[in-house]
Amino acid sequence: MHLIVALPALNESPTIADVIGRIPRDYAGITKTTIIVIDDGSTDNTAAIARSCGAIVISHPHNKGVGAAFHTAVKEAILLKADVMVNVDADGQFNPDDIAKLIKPIVDGEADFVTASRFTDSRIKSEMTWIKYEGNKFMTSLINRLTKKHFTDVSCGFRAYSRETLLKINLFGKFTYTQETFLDLAFKGLRLVELPVVARGVREHGKSRVASNLFKYGMNSIRIILHSCIDYKPLSIFGFLAFILFVFGFLFGIFFLGHFIVTGRFSPHIWAGFVSGFFLTMSFLVAVFSLLGDMLSRMRLNQEEILYNLKKKN
Repeated sequence: MHLIVALPALNESPTIADVIGRIPRDYAGITKTTIIVIDDGSTDNTAAIARSCGAIVISHPHNKGVGAAFHTAVKEAILLKADVMVNVDADGQFNPDDIAKLIKPIVDGEADFVTASRFTDSRIKSEMTWIKYEGNKFMTSLINRLTKKHFTDVSCGFRAYSRETLLKINLFGKFTYTQETFLDLAFKGLRLVELPVVARGVREHGKSRVASNLFKYGMNSIRIILHSCIDYKPLSIFGFLAFILFVFGFLFGIFFLGHFIVTGRFSPHIWAGFVSGFFLTMSFLVAVFSLLGDMLSRMRLNQEEILYNLKKKN
């Protein structure tokens, strides 16, 4: 089996050589290990250092975002006929020795996707800022509710993917990819496994390019999650919204008709009739949108199946 270890990097010259140097080259069940660095528009000598350490370097002409760097890594792994790909941060937050732990369930055929969890280690909570830790907990709770699964860390970038997963994964977020990955793979019925690792809660050098602005990170992550849910579950989302609108319309309608039956007059509550009509009309329109969205979702699944088969042939 061929293992690709992919490191997305932006101005990681202080740590990139150490991380590459500590990546083991021999693993049980793996006959070939290749290291690729996705240089996402670095302005320092990250790319040159990575090349001198023997890594394949793919450079973006400018900074596109960690999500875009991940997309590039997936494409390159498919082209290089990888059987397993591990994505690990280039900042030294994780121990490369844990790669063996992450790929084992995939090599053994027991999982399609394995993600590391930082929060089984109590030290992480003390090292992270309060708002960052609580933000991670909120995102994890949201993803668990949407996927009906139980994870403890959905924002960790240390993950392993089988070839089948690389062929089936289809993401759109350029800012980040971590939460969207869970939704995409869970909705497609792939086997997802989470394993504990020991990690640092803060970077040794520089600032996180994703979570440096936590408000921006949160808003972008929620937007990506919402888009994923609409793509895969439009009938559930818009159907629920249509039901809520119908309930409001029905209640205002009952109040309006009840007042007319009791008094024989529409006034002074004729407004309730207009409000009821508005909510019921909106409910009908949203219900129609939910049916259209469901049709488009099925079309997308067919297109993804075609894309999967084309990738597999190549």
